[in-house]
This record gives sequence, structure tokens and C-alpha cells, in this order.
Amino acid sequence: YITSNQAMGAPLVYKSGIEAISMAYIIIEPGGTVGWVGDAKLIPKNKPEIAVAYSLAGKYLGMHYTYLETGSGADGPATPEMIAAVKHALGNNMLIVGGGIRDAETARKCAQAGADMIVTGTVVEETSDVTGKIRELVSAIKK
Repeated sequence: YITSNQAMGAPLVYKSGIEAISMAYIIIEPGGTVGWVGDAKLIPKNKPEIAVAYSLAGKYLGMHYTYLETGSGADGPATPEMIAAVKHALGNNMLIVGGGIRDAETARKCAQAGADMIVTGTVVEETSDVTGKIRELVSAIKK
């Protein structure tokens, strides 16, 4: 399914002349809407070795980024153990973590475990002080 959609969109990317950035998109349970829409085979949160296997497959297929996503509105991101194991396997490839990151402490734990980038969505949509919330999250992950 996903490969078919990528093939349908590829000519538009080509025509537009924008840079395509390869990314392995790995959906961790609960998966949220993206898991349902993509009819994804969700990776169990307590099985970091499966996430590592999929991450390595993406790397070996030439993907430069790997995204561990638990889905919009999830109760939390991938576990620190999973993030660390995937980052260790990926080496210099970039690791993105998203889903369920609503506060500074969670963002900090993800960064400390090895996330190179943090994605937030719901928390920014639900706050009345977007600038303050972003400042809080960024200050927590600055190294």
C-alpha cells in the first residue's frame, strides 16, 4: 500500500524539483490514526529488537532518516530502551521520534535516549501558548 502511494506521488516530486529525503517510517503501538489509515503492522512497544530490525532494513535500503512514530494523541512515545537500541543500530543515520511527547521531561528522555529530532503535534495544537510550549520543549532537549 505505502509503496504504491509513493510511486503515485513520485512524478509530482520529480516535476516540482524538490529534494526527496528518504525516511523509514516505523509505526509503534498504539499507532493512532496513522496506523489505522496505513493499515500498519504495529511494532509492540516492548519489542525494541523488532524496531531495530525494521530500522536496519530501512537503512540498508538507503533511507537516511528513521521515524519511530506512536501516532497522534498517543499516551507516550517509543520507550527509551527502543530509542536507544534503534539509534545504536543506525549509527550516523538520523533518528526522529514522535507521538505522545507533551512535556519537557518526555522530550528530554527521548533526546537522552538517542533521538536526533523530536516531533510534536497534539501538544502544540492543544495549548493556548504555542511559543511558550515550544520554548519549554526546546530548552529541555538542548545539549
